[in-house]
Amino acid sequence: MTNRPDPGPIFQMATGYWSSALMLEASDLGVFAALGAGPMTAEGVAAHLRTDSRATAMLLNACVGLRLLTRDGDAYALSPMAQAFLVPGTPGYLGSALRWSRDQYAAWGRLSEAVRSGRPVVRPEEHLGDDPALTRAFVMGMHERAVGVARAVVGHLGLGAARRLLDVGGGPGTYSVLAAQTYPGLRCSVLDLPGVVAIAAELVRDSGVADRVGVIAGDARSGDYGSEAYDAVLFSGVLHQMSPATIARMFDGAMAALQPGGVLVVSDMMLDETKTEPPFSALFSLQMLLTSSEGAVFSAAECVQWLDRAGFEEITALPLPPPLPYTVVRARKPKGPA
Repeated sequence: MTNRPDPGPIFQMATGYWSSALMLEASDLGVFAALGAGPMTAEGVAAHLRTDSRATAMLLNACVGLRLLTRDGDAYALSPMAQAFLVPGTPGYLGSALRWSRDQYAAWGRLSEAVRSGRPVVRPEEHLGDDPALTRAFVMGMHERAVGVARAVVGHLGLGAARRLLDVGGGPGTYSVLAAQTYPGLRCSVLDLPGVVAIAAELVRDSGVADRVGVIAGDARSGDYGSEAYDAVLFSGVLHQMSPATIARMFDGAMAALQPGGVLVVSDMMLDETKTEPPFSALFSLQMLLTSSEGAVFSAAECVQWLDRAGFEEITALPLPPPLPYTVVRARKPKGPA
């Protein structure tokens, strides 16, 4: 008897968006906010949200199936995961990040167009300053996504000896704030586009370390970061938006900006040498195709090669433990002649 391939994974991929649509729409409707006060029946949730009772019960049952909710008799309640991340006002709330994910639906529906043309299907400039509402949504989404990741990553950056850090393309400044909170002797400067750092400045003001974290309006792609002004330069989650040529220019700029013996750190999602694993990073590379003019997820080996060509030494690459899809690459500027 011939072993036939199982079509199950094909059907799972074909309908995978059903689950994400359910979670995102339930969040938009206010389901998780409503249940944040305690268990309710479907009729109670429908009355609270002013939705159809039958349709609301169907939606709640599907959320139970996805482990977003639990059900005891007729009463629905939040699962621990939903309680931690989907209720507005809680420390781990991911509302802005969820809205950013929802806003990507239209772009992903045009993936074939991007593959045919090789160009993004949305104007990157819109969420990088041209459209204030989209820029705020993007920056806040990146901040909420970064908070959880950064808390796990910051200890792997090895910034304990640094005193002046340049956070290139630092977006909302999340990493700089957490680094300053972790290392009391560290002062950080967040460099990003004017529309982005305007919002970052608001987040920094509320951080408790505004006296040691500042913002600089500029274009990270330029590679113009000054001369020997810092003993550490950080590229966190920014280089996947750039082409290899742009990355080379940015690494050259970091070399110039670092003091002799200074440290460069890259923290980013990276691919293996085949560029097929891990799957999330390969998918995120397509996200860059859809939304950036030159971005793609690169491999750790490529990052090491680029740093070597820029003249850095003591280059190491550390894949972080699952479920973090990140690799930290560290390198040092030569101290010069002995």
